[in-house]
Parts: sequence; C-alpha cells; structure tokens
Amino acid sequence: MRIVTAQELENWLASGEVLEKDGRGPKVIRLNEKQLFKIFRPRRRLWLARLLPQAQRFERNARRLLAHGITAPVVTECLWLNKAQGISGCIYTPLPGYSLEQIHRRSPEEFDSLLPRFAEFIHLLHRRGIYFRSLHLGNVLLLPDDSFGLIDFLDLRFKRAPLSSRLVKRNLEHLRSYLQRNRVEGFPWSALQSAYAKAEQNSKA
Repeated sequence: MRIVTAQELENWLASGEVLEKDGRGPKVIRLNEKQLFKIFRPRRRLWLARLLPQAQRFERNARRLLAHGITAPVVTECLWLNKAQGISGCIYTPLPGYSLEQIHRRSPEEFDSLLPRFAEFIHLLHRRGIYFRSLHLGNVLLLPDDSFGLIDFLDLRFKRAPLSSRLVKRNLEHLRSYLQRNRVEGFPWSALQSAYAKAEQNSKA
C-alpha cells in the first residue's frame, strides 16, 4: 500500500467535500465527481489494523460482493495514512442512487412500494451466505436501474452456505435495533417480516 504524505492528505481535505465525519475527523471525502476517499480509524485491535488494514478489508469485501453478484463500489487504491496508528484509506468509485434512508425520509409511500423487493434483497444476501452486521437503511442504495447496492460494508462476513435461521434472526434484529436507535418513525416492520417470509417460501418452491 502506498503511503500518503501529510501534504497530499492536507490537499485532499482542503479541496474535497467532506460528506461524513465524526468526533475524530472526516470519514468520507468527495475528491471529484468520480472518486470518494474513505478514511478508516480503528477504535480497537490496533495490531490487527496494522496487520490487515481496514482499507484492504473494505476492498476485499467489495470484490467478494461483486463476485457474489451484489453491486458494490469499485475500489481503485488502498493507502496508508498513518501506519503506526493503523489509519488507512481507500479511493473508490461511488455508486449512483439514493439510500433507502433518504427515500424513507422523503417519501414513506415510495419506500413502502420498495419494501417487498428490499426484503427479497435481504433474503438474497442471506441465501448467498452474506452476513452484513451493519445492514440498515443508510447502507443500502436504490440504483438507477431499480436494483439495490451495498455501501459501508467493512463489517461483513461470508459463509460457505446460506445463513442459518439463528443468523438470519440475529441479522434482522440488528436492523430492528438500528431503526429503534435512530427513532425511524412509521417503519413497516411487520410488513418487512412478512415479505421476507414470502421471499423464503418462493425460494423453496
């Protein structure tokens, strides 16, 4: 991985548009219309972040998602920002479209119309052995062709077989916890469960 100089990083931060940040600083910066720069700052397991940088894990997950037929951003470069602190970054081509969180916020009716396909998409992930712990409305995009894509998938595991009923239940509970923590009003949870159950039945038919 290439080491980014302090001057280069400063130039990116000065000229780019900060899209996401937290208490530790910028997280996602738009460098231009075709490139985003994502920064990974490990909170724990510093030794692991040095051995397997989070940027490389993100890039690897992107490649594996694409190999599983799931649309994901294409990572063009992984970088070291501060190897001693395990801080890495990557440059990638963003996906077009809107997150389901944005759609639900602006038009609950439009979101409700997407719900059966959203449930089918979750079921597809599970059937392909993909356990996405951070599955939530902000990490799923509706693309221009009306399909779905994933972003922000560092927290991802791939199983050799479809997820067990225990893992499916746990994954859906993560989604429900996200909705409760973020006080997402009017979310049709029962309808999502029913649509997921129908997708499961259809896959067995």
